[in-house]
Amino acid sequence: MADHNDLGKLGEELAVNYLTGNGYKILERNWHNIHKEIDIIAQDGKFLVIVEVKTRQSDDYGEPDLAVTKRKQRMLIAAANAYITRKGLDMETRFDIISIIFRDGEPIIEHIEDAFLP
Repeated sequence: MADHNDLGKLGEELAVNYLTGNGYKILERNWHNIHKEIDIIAQDGKFLVIVEVKTRQSDDYGEPDLAVTKRKQRMLIAAANAYITRKGLDMETRFDIISIIFRDGEPIIEHIEDAFLP
């Protein structure tokens, strides 16, 4: 596995630990629908939370959340719609980004709630 894949998996594990530590219930990890993937699907009270995790070794090329382009947002929205339909859910849905940058070997976690709207 390439280093960036290892970093991504580590970031997702850190994000899950962060979310559960803040009272979120993890419903799914790496949920796939055709060619679309949702990193984490969680529940925060009455909200279904679709979480995109972006992890970087540094911020030399900008903040990780900037990598969630309009195209990526459309893919997440489509995947979320498929998940909601498949599970028969009727919940308010929120799209969050968890941005993780490693500084001196330590992860700096930023949780952006309502990062974008469908």
